[in-house]
Amino acid sequence: MKGLLLYPLLIVIAASSYGILSTIVKVAMSAGFTSAEAITSQYVIGFLLAITLFIATQRKLPNMTKEGWKTVIIAGIFTGCTGIVYGESLNYLPASLAVVMLFQFTWIGTFLDCFFKRRLPTRIELISLTILFVGTILSAGVLDTDLSNIHWKGWVFGLLAALSFALTLQYNSRQVDGVTTISRMTIMSFVALVVTSVFLAPEIVWNGTLFTEDLWQYGLLLGTFGIILPILLFAIAAPKVGGAMTSILSAMELPVAVTVSVIVLNEALTMIQVSGIILVIFGMILPTYLSMKKQPALAKSTS
Repeated sequence: MKGLLLYPLLIVIAASSYGILSTIVKVAMSAGFTSAEAITSQYVIGFLLAITLFIATQRKLPNMTKEGWKTVIIAGIFTGCTGIVYGESLNYLPASLAVVMLFQFTWIGTFLDCFFKRRLPTRIELISLTILFVGTILSAGVLDTDLSNIHWKGWVFGLLAALSFALTLQYNSRQVDGVTTISRMTIMSFVALVVTSVFLAPEIVWNGTLFTEDLWQYGLLLGTFGIILPILLFAIAAPKVGGAMTSILSAMELPVAVTVSVIVLNEALTMIQVSGIILVIFGMILPTYLSMKKQPALAKSTS
């Protein structure tokens, strides 16, 4: 029972760390930095932290197959792409609505898992996704928000962020032999850094913005909670849990994002939002609980 609970719990912790990022980026923007500079600092310092851990513990490249390298590199590419398009969405959307758009990865990820594995969604997955969708709308407070002034680019970048994040989770959930979690994290963070450097603001490294100004402080937080912690935990737990369940459990990102924005950004929190958060948590826990309940029943039937 403890083993069944451990890996879902690691996914929840990893997703919760992602929930902090939008608030940190908004605080960095209020301090005078652009979203591109904040996101770039995340991947620069995230990679520096990863390579430090790698040198301290590994010191040699993993012995992976060509397919293994392909899986890890693609996961790194989508990790970087998620940061790029999500950062762009924050230029057009309020933090709460940007999180809602990113949150669409739950159903996208489940249907991607069905596509890759050539299966139909289970009844529990569909029920859970329905609950999560309703909870998302309520907890983000979009029902009483005027959406008519939202630029179309915000919707596009938001959906692209959701698709990219769903693909990141899918490739993270694939088992790769011959690679440790730290090696996998280091390779992914390096690939993500290369991708973001092409499209965002790599000049912050050599023009002094990153280390002579306060940007490094935001980069340290973003790198820790957006690179090190989630990639490590997803690498450990996602292959054990599976792509569809990983997407559903990652729903914890939304309640954390709303809660942190209320505490740090002083955003209002209504009872409708609270009820939405409760629904999200319930929709996230339901399939895990039923799966854990099913295991003893299967064990008895086979004994």
